[in-house]
Amino acid sequence: MNDPAVKTRLNSIDFLRGLVMVIMAIDHLRDYFTNVPFDPLDLEQGDGALFLTRWITHFCAPIFVLLAGTSAGIMAATRSTAALSRFLFTRGLWLIFIELTIVTYGWTFQSPSSLLILQVIWAIGISMIVLAALIWLPKWAIAAFALMIIFGHNILDYGLFPEPSRGTSVPFWHFLHNRGFTLELGIPAANNYPLLPWIGVMPLGYLLADLYRKPAEERQKLLLRVGLASVVAFIVARLVGVYGEPNAFEVKESPLHTVLSFINTSKYPPSLLFLMMTLGPGLIVLSFAEHWRGRFVNWMVIFGRVPFFFYILHIYVIHLLAMVAAELQGSGWRSAAQPFWQYPAEYGFPLWAIWLFWAGLIVLLYPACKWFAGVKARRKDWWLSYL
Repeated sequence: MNDPAVKTRLNSIDFLRGLVMVIMAIDHLRDYFTNVPFDPLDLEQGDGALFLTRWITHFCAPIFVLLAGTSAGIMAATRSTAALSRFLFTRGLWLIFIELTIVTYGWTFQSPSSLLILQVIWAIGISMIVLAALIWLPKWAIAAFALMIIFGHNILDYGLFPEPSRGTSVPFWHFLHNRGFTLELGIPAANNYPLLPWIGVMPLGYLLADLYRKPAEERQKLLLRVGLASVVAFIVARLVGVYGEPNAFEVKESPLHTVLSFINTSKYPPSLLFLMMTLGPGLIVLSFAEHWRGRFVNWMVIFGRVPFFFYILHIYVIHLLAMVAAELQGSGWRSAAQPFWQYPAEYGFPLWAIWLFWAGLIVLLYPACKWFAGVKARRKDWWLSYL
């Protein structure tokens, strides 16, 4: 790690991971500090600013899951297959446990026994467990699995997993490709992150790590070409509209709204076109990030080195600040000590305030993240690799 070339290329990964984590926080602030009673992506009710505030965060989960696989692939150079598989399996179980307990409580400030919320940490945990098995296979087999899942999962849009009757719970297998609620676990569980195609994105990131063993110039050219190809493929496939996205775009009265409809692809589950739209630009950023320097880059690198710590911390800080805001607005702090979708109608702030609060939040969280990044750099305790 003392090799400057190695540090530069890994810093680029941390930079992109930190950048998407910071962008993610704006969406969670919007959840807790506005009271928009409709989907922010609904152009019939909202405007372009609200749409883009939500849409920009679409890049976060796909890039983060991809880079989680890349980190595992880089670890493969220093660990045996057995050791890496064991680590991925146990860390996957740990992340699922954290999602069902600490993260669920942070979102709701209610006992997880009343509702389990399965989101991105759950999807990452399951994907790690799947990857723990896949790494025993040849690279071509891992690639075949990843591409089959990513390119093939939208076949399930054609009625193979029919929607259940309104008001009924769904079987657990329905979670593979659909959002919904189930009671089969004995506790109501809300699934926001169907497992397909996430279990294909992480192995793709694992294979991406091979590029970080190539010369810098060759790696950067490949990242740029693949990223640009993904963006072009997205545009062409979106225009054709035959496969890969269940919701066709619409030509609106406003050219701006037409463009926004064009980029409004499905996240739950992420469609093939959604992944092309988000992962392509991510690879383009990676192709240039090794050359970037400066204070902003350094800040993002710090956040990118402690993503788990940042994720847990920001949820609790945002929720606690929302309670303070509710008290100051007159709703009372107890009105915000619950899931944000149950906040009172009179609570909320304008969008410009959300962006201002977001900047303050990042400044507030930076010292703690820098401290913990220093702890992880100085100490080699085994348990720190799980955080």
